Amino acid sequence: MGIEKNAQKLMGLFPDRVAGWLFDRIKGIPLVKKAIYRELDAMLDDIRDMVKPYTGKFPAFSRLPGSGLEKDNILSMMTAISECESSKWEDGYVSGAVYHGDRGHIDFLNRVYALNSQSNPLHSDVWPSAAKYEAEIVSMTAAMLGADKTPDPVCGVVSSGGTESILLAMKAYRDRAIETKGIRHPEMVVPVSAHAAFDKAALYFGIRIIHVPVTSDFIADVAAMKRAVTKNTIVMVGSSPCFPHGVIDPIEELSAFAAKKKIGFHTDACLGGFMLPWAEKLGYPVPPYDFRLDGVTSMSADTHKYGYAAKGTSVVLYRNPELRRFQYFSTTEWPGGLYFSPTFAGSRPGALSAACWAAMVSMGEKGYLDAAKRILSTADRIKKGISEINGIKILGNPLWVIAFASDTVDIYHVMERMGEAGWVLNGLHRPSCVHVCVTLPHTRPGVADRFVQDLAGAVDHVRANPSETGRMAPVYGMAATLPVRELVGDMLERYIDLLYEVDP
Repeated sequence: MGIEKNAQKLMGLFPDRVAGWLFDRIKGIPLVKKAIYRELDAMLDDIRDMVKPYTGKFPAFSRLPGSGLEKDNILSMMTAISECESSKWEDGYVSGAVYHGDRGHIDFLNRVYALNSQSNPLHSDVWPSAAKYEAEIVSMTAAMLGADKTPDPVCGVVSSGGTESILLAMKAYRDRAIETKGIRHPEMVVPVSAHAAFDKAALYFGIRIIHVPVTSDFIADVAAMKRAVTKNTIVMVGSSPCFPHGVIDPIEELSAFAAKKKIGFHTDACLGGFMLPWAEKLGYPVPPYDFRLDGVTSMSADTHKYGYAAKGTSVVLYRNPELRRFQYFSTTEWPGGLYFSPTFAGSRPGALSAACWAAMVSMGEKGYLDAAKRILSTADRIKKGISEINGIKILGNPLWVIAFASDTVDIYHVMERMGEAGWVLNGLHRPSCVHVCVTLPHTRPGVADRFVQDLAGAVDHVRANPSETGRMAPVYGMAATLPVRELVGDMLERYIDLLYEVDP
């Protein structure tokens, strides 16, 4: 990693914007470019076995087999692969990713999926059940998020996940601004801690995104957000909570300002939509964030996270149908007939919506409340344990998504050491930190204590071996210090290429 260290030292001498410009010029020098990409290839080789663990263990198919495999053989192979992976999350070693994890619940959802495997919401005349399930998913989610406390006709749709929910909302704001206000150069104002899906929406829909720094408590800076608003602003954004640090932005102040300026306000509750209502009932300090605030005009909430549905569903909500209609697509000129769709996809797996509906009505309010109580109690124990580890500090004031950092040890080396102990955590940067998103698997007996014990051991090991490096720590370290759009952007693109390589 010599080139990484030297580049870090060089770039550290300049402001970020200048460093990015300088690095872009240096990277264009043939010898430097060759050295950089040689280093990137070496880094990818170091993590190849992590990305492709089945090489040589299971058959690989780069083209169709001459004759189809026996179904029993296929199921046997897929069962073996599944067993290799399930051990990573069943014992509570993974941050987020699997939110329920109980085998009985999973088997129930699988049975529901099988019953509805052919369902397609695009053909509502064939499968009216899909429309029933989705309408009720939206209504139940809206009622949970303040719709029953406001006279407004809160409405929404079911999407494929939080990213699509956010994309749909941003498209709706853009199209409304174009049609009703004549805004041709739309802008959105978001905290830097907002989900990357807002950046994706900006890229896809030609919206200028203005990133506003957060406070020392990692929440949106209200004064700075207000200053960033211009005549072209179509929407402001706040998170409840944000993914990186698990803290809740000051939605009440931000949404009130948005209402005053007659612009939209989106609360991204993808992570918290199915936790915060119950945390509030349990007496935890939850600031206002939902449709009870007049300025909140849309929300996103992931049913496939703490809604405990199968992966592939989310809900985007709007304060009224007028705004929702701007996300729809319809055409009357196509020779194939009248065509319309509420989301980006045409055909969609109705079985996922059926499984989501089944998860929600099987959990009920009591099930969600009990689950939240267990998760928040476990998170409290983990936070207490982390706060007692010398050299580790918790960022902000989170409830159950706990980010921690250090001024005395390399936090990425700590994360790597935790990985060697079996933990799969989320590495974050700007600032350098790691987080654990507490889910139901973490509430099993002994898991929280084991996490704190392993973390303390990892910190002690890194402190005693400061020069030790691993496979992923250098990647995170590089991402935290070099111009991300340059070297690390190239690294991420090559990583995606690697994911799509077929095993030899």
